[in-house]
Amino acid sequence: MSLLTVTHLRKIYSTRFGGNQVEALRDVNFSVESGEYVAIMGESGSGKTTLLNILAALDRPTSGSVILEGRDFSQIRDGDVAAFRRDNLGFVFQEFNLLDTFSLEDNICLPLVLSGTPYRQMRERLAPVAEELGLTELLKKYPYEVSGGQKQRAAVARAIITEPKLLLADEPTGALDSKATDELLRLFGRINQNGQTVLMVTHSVKAASHAGRVLFIKDGVVFHQIYRGSDSNEQLYQRISDTLTMLQSGGDVR
Repeated sequence: MSLLTVTHLRKIYSTRFGGNQVEALRDVNFSVESGEYVAIMGESGSGKTTLLNILAALDRPTSGSVILEGRDFSQIRDGDVAAFRRDNLGFVFQEFNLLDTFSLEDNICLPLVLSGTPYRQMRERLAPVAEELGLTELLKKYPYEVSGGQKQRAAVARAIITEPKLLLADEPTGALDSKATDELLRLFGRINQNGQTVLMVTHSVKAASHAGRVLFIKDGVVFHQIYRGSDSNEQLYQRISDTLTMLQSGGDVR
């Protein structure tokens, strides 16, 4: 059984005065198995940001369904959405979204604080996560005292400390230099190997080449997908690049 199932997802936005409508998602269908590492790619305006917002329970579709481990998002009451996100989803953002007035330790533990986790349990969860991400010596520092790569590692720690069913990443390498990007992608690989399901939206071919499967979204539908199979990162990189070239030229990649 799939962890995440997206069926006939459609999203229409109306302009401010309702005169025009924009169809951001037309008919999106895909599923994600537990333990998968999936990247979603597409040009600006293809619908991938809208899709991510719906998967993050930040927006609701016009029609269609999103089901996470048997629970339909449409059945979640508005008052329960925040708790649902906190208990089931982890988020990694391009701009880190850390609070400058909180230490890295406090930023990482914030979701546990909001869920009422006892202090002792927070400490027990923090220690292995900080060690895995190389943050143990940095926990007392503030975001403005560390590098971009270290901020992003703290953001990843905050996302996984709740042991989410699904980790959602929105352009996670977009604000990083090449060295920090390489470190983060290796980290995502280790997290995934440890059993964490990852779904990443990215423009970066390099980032996508670390995933096990790549979905291409175009004009509001999932137009094509590539499975890694036995490919190395370099081989998958080339296949992704070739596919993007074909998509941009209007060629048939099916």
